[in-house]
Amino acid sequence: MSQGAPDLQEQPRVRLIAPAAKAPSKPAKRGAGPRGIRPKGRQSYRFIRAYTTTFVVLGSYLWFFFLGRWFGQAWLDARMADVHGRNARRVLSTIVELQGLFIKVGQLLSIMANFLPAQFRSGLEALQDQVPPRPYREIAERIEREFGKPVGAIFDRFCEEPIASASLGQVHEAWLKNGVHVAVKVQHRDIDEIVRLDLTTIRRIMQIVSIFVPVQGLDAYYHQVRSMILEELDFQSEARNITRIADNFLRDPTVRFPRPVDGYCTSRVMTTDFVPGVKIGDITALDARGVDRKALARKVVQVFCQQIFVDGIYHADPHPGNMLVGDDGALVLLDFGAVAELSPQMREGIPEFLEGVIRRDTDQLIKAMRKMGFLSRTDSPDVSEKVIEFFHQRFQDEVKIDTFNLKDIKLDPQKGIESLVDLRKMNIGLKELSGAFHIPRDWVLLERTILLLTGLCTQLDPELSPMEVIRPYLQDFVLGNRDWAQIAVDAAKDMALKAITIPEDLRKYLNRANRGEFELRVKGLPSAARLVYAGIRQLIYAAIGIASGFAALQLHLAGQAHLARYCLYGAAAAGVLLLGSLLLTRTK
Repeated sequence: MSQGAPDLQEQPRVRLIAPAAKAPSKPAKRGAGPRGIRPKGRQSYRFIRAYTTTFVVLGSYLWFFFLGRWFGQAWLDARMADVHGRNARRVLSTIVELQGLFIKVGQLLSIMANFLPAQFRSGLEALQDQVPPRPYREIAERIEREFGKPVGAIFDRFCEEPIASASLGQVHEAWLKNGVHVAVKVQHRDIDEIVRLDLTTIRRIMQIVSIFVPVQGLDAYYHQVRSMILEELDFQSEARNITRIADNFLRDPTVRFPRPVDGYCTSRVMTTDFVPGVKIGDITALDARGVDRKALARKVVQVFCQQIFVDGIYHADPHPGNMLVGDDGALVLLDFGAVAELSPQMREGIPEFLEGVIRRDTDQLIKAMRKMGFLSRTDSPDVSEKVIEFFHQRFQDEVKIDTFNLKDIKLDPQKGIESLVDLRKMNIGLKELSGAFHIPRDWVLLERTILLLTGLCTQLDPELSPMEVIRPYLQDFVLGNRDWAQIAVDAAKDMALKAITIPEDLRKYLNRANRGEFELRVKGLPSAARLVYAGIRQLIYAAIGIASGFAALQLHLAGQAHLARYCLYGAAAAGVLLLGSLLLTRTK
């Protein structure tokens, strides 16, 4: 949540609190300003409302593209922006009404610069730190309940209007009795119940998805998200997170953190130093201040590389509302409710994976992905190897790892469909994919962090080459004494050696044999096996049909007409199944 903005003192939002002795026992009612909005809370209503909006938006696009088949591409292009804007308003209206965890979903969508149309994203950008606030009366009641005294007894001055509002709480500007300028983060009154309802809704959605696409690790994904959300509800834990991460940047004056104020923090209210600044996502304001956006984008990547690769603990919610640019150009990080740590396996696997990409070594990619926990240990390695080799080859054909820019990352649905079709030709379907791959717990928050950073840095500098920034951290802190350039040289030597010694395919087979994963297959055997199985089924259907017909005849002769009728039905059904099996066998 954004904490400060320029010229805050000039805005008529500060309410002078009376001295403690004269403070009323009940908090004053909220003054002028936008009306506070409370979310709808009934579980069934929230569930139905979310699903209804989802289907309306999807139906809108389906109908739009259906009409486009009749009216042509020019008609589609002329109306596309209006459709995106209208659906964004639908989503925004639902999110603002329901609030809770849906706010976080909207914030994620609003920064996905590479994956969603600009017209759709722009309609959701207000969610970054302009979530409709709760009434001041609720905030004052929460503070009084947490500290056992009214607002006027704690603060010399307290701004009724929040400077930022988010899914779990909102931030108010204030001054302590000793004159210290602070930011007070207050949790929404009924957020515990809202979170419980929304987590239930998310769990239901995942259960429905798992019926159609049984992705391994989906349950672990849910529990990781649930743990993250519940941890965000504990502001004392957040205060510890701030101190822990801020201590790692004590020698870097270009990175700033709002330090918690001792004695003014509880599990529901947190008071920190006030750090003024402008939102990092406000490109117009950054340009007006003369901020070098290219340098800023590099700084953001460097800060998170240090957290992930060096310190081992990182800010897991880096959306634009949680970062400011100070008056002196310093990067300010806010809101440390979501913090994560990488396991040793993940920290070791990431550089091994990148090294495998550079070496064009599929075996190393598989080894690294298995170490990180992406591959199922119970599934045959054949599917995972085929899929990894398939996408690795496509990546090498389309992207140069040392030169690609953030603007080159685009979500192309057509290519996605083509990839699925190509995999299907390799006898790999969604069932095989979901069985071969697994979502490790560490990846849940790391993936979200990478996605948020990608969207943010693309806005700041589309020309940014991430590998130029990441390489020193991988080389100095992860690869140890091995030089990155030497890895590239070794990779070239390996490829040259393989070219003059042993064919690549034979090397793969030998490597798989050494790992105990070698399988011998006879060409045409699967087809022959299918014919044998079909023949057995046909014999069974024929036997059932003959036996049922004979039983019907005997029962008819014995005067049991009603039983004979059932046997005839069975004989007819067996005949239909036999005929169908014969036809299917002929077509194959």
